[in-house]
Amino acid sequence: MELSTRFPERFMWGTATASYQVEGAVAEDGRGTSIWDTFCRTPGAVAHGHTGDVACDQYHRYPDDIALMKELGVNAYRFSIAWPRVFPRGTGERNPKGFDYYNRLIDSLLEAGIEPVPTLYHWDLPQSLEDAGGWPNRETAGAFSDYAKACFDELGDRVSMWITLNEPFCTAILGYLQGHHAPGIRDMRKATAAIHHLNLAHGLAVQTFRQGGYGGQIGTTLNTQTPRPATRRPEDIEAADRAADLPTRMFLDPLLGKGYPQRFIEAHELAETPLADGDLEIIAGEIDFLGVNYYHEWAVAYDESQPERYRFVPQYQETTEMGWPITPKGLHRHLQWLHEHTGGMPLYITENGCAMPDELSEDGTRVHDRGRVDFLKSYLSASADAIRDGVNLRGYFLWSFIDNFEWAYGYTKRFGIVYCDYVDGRRVPKDSFYFYRDVIAGME
Repeated sequence: MELSTRFPERFMWGTATASYQVEGAVAEDGRGTSIWDTFCRTPGAVAHGHTGDVACDQYHRYPDDIALMKELGVNAYRFSIAWPRVFPRGTGERNPKGFDYYNRLIDSLLEAGIEPVPTLYHWDLPQSLEDAGGWPNRETAGAFSDYAKACFDELGDRVSMWITLNEPFCTAILGYLQGHHAPGIRDMRKATAAIHHLNLAHGLAVQTFRQGGYGGQIGTTLNTQTPRPATRRPEDIEAADRAADLPTRMFLDPLLGKGYPQRFIEAHELAETPLADGDLEIIAGEIDFLGVNYYHEWAVAYDESQPERYRFVPQYQETTEMGWPITPKGLHRHLQWLHEHTGGMPLYITENGCAMPDELSEDGTRVHDRGRVDFLKSYLSASADAIRDGVNLRGYFLWSFIDNFEWAYGYTKRFGIVYCDYVDGRRVPKDSFYFYRDVIAGME
């Protein structure tokens, strides 16, 4: 059976980007400063001192990108709204020119027959809010709710699918515990406070959406993980279960009304979730779907010396340029686990893809990224198998539409199915672009 015929007729085929990674124009039309603008200027924080100042220049080149998306045949585009572009200081006065940009983008997408799927927060917190305490500060959750309402009011008449947050795990853990991402803090108390306030921000935005009677659906995107046990021994099976507490249960379970996994909090002396009365009820407000960002599966074994009694162990699989193992079977397992854990909630793969060592052909007209084509074939096949096995998977968004600023890696990693020349900004579709086009057209 052909790959494409294994998906439902109304399956959502999309691609995705994020504002700071592609837009550029960081100092144009009243945009405020974000934590990534600041972090990029911290010596040693980002590879080669790269910044998102220009990125892919999608702020100016979006008509060309939408034309390519139309050629690709996607019926949805997941992008993110830059909070500091529409509220330069995070709160207070709106920036009309910022909303004008997203109005133009949405109108152009709809004209091309492509559904806009905005993410409200993809990591570019206004610097002024970080200066006031950032995500460890409860007031940031309230500011996010106000910002979300403004977006619903300004854009909601043409948006039928909203995503509140992208990967709050990365915001909290990479940003406030490990310091690898903006704002570059290493503090367990701040990290766990950030987890709670991100969850609360999501819940408040959903509450605002429901109370406002806006049309369409609302959900969130998590990079949940369910590592596999290294052996069948009971202690390794338990270790794998515990390894899902931080990346998955600390974010997903409160949304499902299950609260926080207490064994994670008890394992870390400095872990605190600053709960106030009613918080868990707000966080557990009903969502219409769950977005799943999936790239790989880790293997773990029992290790009594670790706080949560597990450690990651070596794997045999080939890896991508990020050093991540290629594990399509893990995607199948993970989707099945999510289906059972959420009670059959509608799922969308909101990111899946890989970084590969892409190079332009000698004549500069093609990129033969066969490794990415093979990767996508295997992961799409795993997605189709999950649907066959009863998983309520509604759509797939390939990461990424175009090569872009890869956070702390700067421009050293390429995830796109469209090659971006960072010198002149030109776009060159890769072989994977044409492969994905054939899948969507039902020809693969």
